[in-house]
Formats: sequence, structure tokens, C-alpha cells
Amino acid sequence: MKICRFEEKPGDARIGLAAQDSTLLDLAPAGIRQLRDLLEAPDCLGKLQSINQDGLPRIPESKVRLLAPVEQQEVWAAGVTYLRSKKARMEESDFSATAYDRVYDAERPELFFKSLAEKVVPSGSPVGIRRDAKWSVPEPELALVLNSRGKVVGYTIGNDMSSRDIEGENLLYLPQAKIYQGSCALGPWIQLGTPEAAARGWEIRLDIHRRARSVFSGETSVGQIKRSFEELAGFLFRSQTFPNGAVLLTGTGVVPPDGFTLQEHDIIQIEISGIGLLSNPVMVV
Repeated sequence: MKICRFEEKPGDARIGLAAQDSTLLDLAPAGIRQLRDLLEAPDCLGKLQSINQDGLPRIPESKVRLLAPVEQQEVWAAGVTYLRSKKARMEESDFSATAYDRVYDAERPELFFKSLAEKVVPSGSPVGIRRDAKWSVPEPELALVLNSRGKVVGYTIGNDMSSRDIEGENLLYLPQAKIYQGSCALGPWIQLGTPEAAARGWEIRLDIHRRARSVFSGETSVGQIKRSFEELAGFLFRSQTFPNGAVLLTGTGVVPPDGFTLQEHDIIQIEISGIGLLSNPVMVV
């Protein structure tokens, strides 16, 4: 089952359940006005399945704007979880190579803060590339939707925009390479009720279009993520509390070649087979 945040008019955010006929069922009459009304329930999927859908307003998707599926959650990211991403990060800089090699094999994963909820970009809105960067790439990722108890309750699509030249210059520049205006996109759907074993069968595809033609495409499988979802969530919640829950990006296994960098007006499309499509144009910030 897929849910989303949407609005028919600005400032009127609601929660919708995806129907098979390209419509949304407005969950507000069922008492679900925020994501936390579902995600914090003891049995999130059971609560959703128990709702009588017959009396819910049905709205065509074409009549609404889909919002980023976050409210007050912090967004974090895990790095170097795919072998391909380890190699790519090592290629950025000889200075960084040993550190990335070690973290791939270490017990403790790389985790870093990515975005506040209010700064997350929804599907259809522009993501950013830094004006002081020369090497900018998208990073297509499965994102874990976690409740305040650290339980994985759903999945969405994430784009962890990165300035690879800034990160490669010095590891201490990682926050500037990863956290800036328009550097995180999520959405548009949260897929609920899928066990990890099934989610690991999903495919992740990245397509980048420039002036109506494809300039890069690549794909990987969620099954290539080295660490279990429970392990990643467990490390994030160590000595941490997230009263509003969190979203955790799980790393990327699709990396454009070294000679490629994003340009303004490019279109980034990230598709995860079990969730849907996240699409964003690019702007310089």
C-alpha cells in the first residue's frame, strides 16, 4: 500500500492512499491528518487496512500536488554501503581512499545528517547544484522511513545530491558537499507493508536527461546493499532519539562516470520498481 502527502491548494497538506485508478483516497475523514498518525501506530499497516474506504473522498492525482513525504522527521544518510560507491568515493581523492576502504568493511557504518524536513525537495521541484562545485552528481537511493521507535515502517525514494570535488578535496568538507539548498529530494510515495526480503528484489534506475536526450542511465538492485536495514536503523538510533521519526537514505550503487557532471536544467529521474518515480529538474544554487 502506498501513501503520500498532497495538497489541492497551497497550505492544505493531507495524507492520501494511492488507488489503482490514478486517484487518491483522502484519509482525513478517517482521522489520519498527518503521517505520524499512521507511522507511529503500533500496527501501521493494520490500521490502514482497517479503514472503511467506501466513504473516503476520491481525488484524481492530476488535481493535486504531491509533497515530500516528510513532516518533522530528520533525514540522515548512510554512505559506502555498495561496493560501487566505495570505489567511487575512493576515486575522488587519494587522501580519502583509505578511510572509505575501511568503513566499507567496518562494523560501524558511515552515517551523516542530510536535511531538515522543511528543506526536502518534492518530486517535480528543482534540486540544486552548488555554484562553487565543478563535479556534481545525483545519488539515487532507497530511503527507510522509520518511526520514533526505530522501526522500519515504509520506504520512499531519495536523491542524495553530492558535490564530489568538494568532498574529494578533504573529508572534513563532507557537510558542504552534501548539505546545501536543494541537496535532498524525497518521494513521492511511501510504500508500506513490504518486508526487507521483498524490498531487496527491487531495482533502482537512474536516468538523466539534457535537452530532451538521455546523457546517463544506470541501474542497480536494492539487494546489493551490504548491510541489513535493521542494522542501519539500529546504528542511527544508538545514543539518539528521534521523537518524530527519521528517514534514512541507504547509499547509492549507481554512479555516473568521472567525466560527468550535472548541468542546470538537466532532469533527474529515479525509479525504484516497488515504489514509483522521483523526478526533479536541476538548478544552480
